Amino acid sequence: MTDREGAPDGVAEGGLAEPEELQPEEGSLRLVGDDDTYDVAAWEAATAAVLRKARRLGDDAPDSDVWAALTRTTLDGIDVAPIGQQSDLEGLVTAGRPVRAGAWDVRTSVVGDDAKAVNDDALVDLDNGATSLHLDVEHGTDLAVALQGVLLDLAPVTLERPSTEQSEALAQLLEDTAAEPHPGNNLSADPATALMFGERVDDDGRTVADGFVGTVRRAQSLGVLGAVVDGTALHDRGASDAQELGWTMAVGVHYLRLLAEAGFSVEEAARLVEFRYAATDEQFPTIAKLRAARRLWARVLEASGVAVDVPQRQHVITSRAMMGRVDPWVNMLRGTVAAFAAGVGGADAITVVPFDERLGRPDALGRRIARNTSSLLIEESHVATVTDPAGGSYAVEKLTDDLAVAGWAELGRIEADGGFGEQAAAGVKARVREVRDARAAGIADRSRPLTGISEFPHLAEVLPEREPWSRTGVHYGSAFEDLRAQPATRPVFLATMGPVAAHTARATFATNLFAAGGVAVEAAGATDGVEAVTSAYAGQPVVCLAGTDAAYAEWGADLVTALRAAGASYVVLAGKPGERTVTDVDDSCAMGVDALAFLARTREELSK
Repeated sequence: MTDREGAPDGVAEGGLAEPEELQPEEGSLRLVGDDDTYDVAAWEAATAAVLRKARRLGDDAPDSDVWAALTRTTLDGIDVAPIGQQSDLEGLVTAGRPVRAGAWDVRTSVVGDDAKAVNDDALVDLDNGATSLHLDVEHGTDLAVALQGVLLDLAPVTLERPSTEQSEALAQLLEDTAAEPHPGNNLSADPATALMFGERVDDDGRTVADGFVGTVRRAQSLGVLGAVVDGTALHDRGASDAQELGWTMAVGVHYLRLLAEAGFSVEEAARLVEFRYAATDEQFPTIAKLRAARRLWARVLEASGVAVDVPQRQHVITSRAMMGRVDPWVNMLRGTVAAFAAGVGGADAITVVPFDERLGRPDALGRRIARNTSSLLIEESHVATVTDPAGGSYAVEKLTDDLAVAGWAELGRIEADGGFGEQAAAGVKARVREVRDARAAGIADRSRPLTGISEFPHLAEVLPEREPWSRTGVHYGSAFEDLRAQPATRPVFLATMGPVAAHTARATFATNLFAAGGVAVEAAGATDGVEAVTSAYAGQPVVCLAGTDAAYAEWGADLVTALRAAGASYVVLAGKPGERTVTDVDDSCAMGVDALAFLARTREELSK
């Protein structure tokens, strides 16, 4: 009931519904029309005004250019607009909605090759917020020792790319110690991943297919899951979201075929498989990827004749590829955003990778922060209270559809190459290399910035020490990290021109750029001319001028001459050389520079 249109009972005209101070001023810009429809032209005008002030849009450019200015394109070639519109969903059918009700399974990662140490970590995790375990242990690790005291009827266990013996050992433990094992336990057979990447596949006299079917059949008899389709294996090697989707669908189809040939119905087979995906700190693509994965798998099952709804089970692991070895504390933020996106995307189980895993075997602090990330999101932020928080968002629904289409196209390419096999695998690897190269180029020129690595580095940091432990895979910031691991032996002299207020922008830019490559700077500070700069110069072979265009034009050329006479052999300009700046320089750095190439040149000059 309302006493006037749009106002609840008891809110009379002039009351709380429309306080005078919130009414739009006469002549002000309205982004919503009188009929509550969104005014695109008004939004374009308001946004264009902001972009022109920020010099991101030309004064003569039409307001409609804001879309191009703010739209970014993913590595799959998908345009992500700055905002979604109702028109984005015209002709689309929404599918892939999350079905998880309530909190997700907090599945902690436990790594190592010492069974007793693994057991200690597992028990601590389970006593402090974890609800299941994901074991990433060496193939010879004794699982009976590693899982001693773990109640497998309450806390399920999954394995990271296990050998046949490991799967069998877990099956035996379930049979011996759990009267009714938790149905979320997973023997985790995934030979396709091992074959794809040349990892160990045990030869016990059976074919790979026979071994896989045998493990899944054993799981079915125990009432647990038997197989994993591991998309993180491809993600960890640099794949895009659509490639991860297409690959997991192809492997899932391959497993359905193997199990159907062995006598399983497609429905039975689908209920025994869990999918594993990576979540990155790009939250909207991650949310959309998980929704698209469910949509694609539902389509596969529909095409396979499954008449009932068999939801895709999703175990999501925060991306290891995005984790930094330097400034590892930032990984806590990356993991939090990724876990949030996974929760919103409807993941059934989430594993937050400890922030210190890149440094070695995570310690108690790293594991505690990882556990508490999920606990905070569930208990304090209430992310799991709503089943599908992103549902209805035009931008997310559109991105979900675009990713589903791109993922289905990748599945089509794999199937065209004969389905899962050597030819298809070669094609997948070639396409992943193309994406990896494109990402690397963006990281190199810092159009894809990595906080603490390529941007805002902390050159003087002291990294915490961890026990040795390493994993294979691509790490996005490794090229910069390799430079940081071997710092330059000499600094660059930063020839700051003019007062601090004048040179600080370019000086800060140059300092951060050099630091990203393990190069320190020694700055002249506030100066008022050539003599002030040269008096602070201490004979460094590489100098970098940092000042305004006006200072460059007024006394930049004289400063370069004086510095060369004092011993500088390589002069860099912070900015772009030109008539309004300085031309007699050896190199320059500005926004968009290939930072890795620039740093390589600088370090070579410093080593002479």
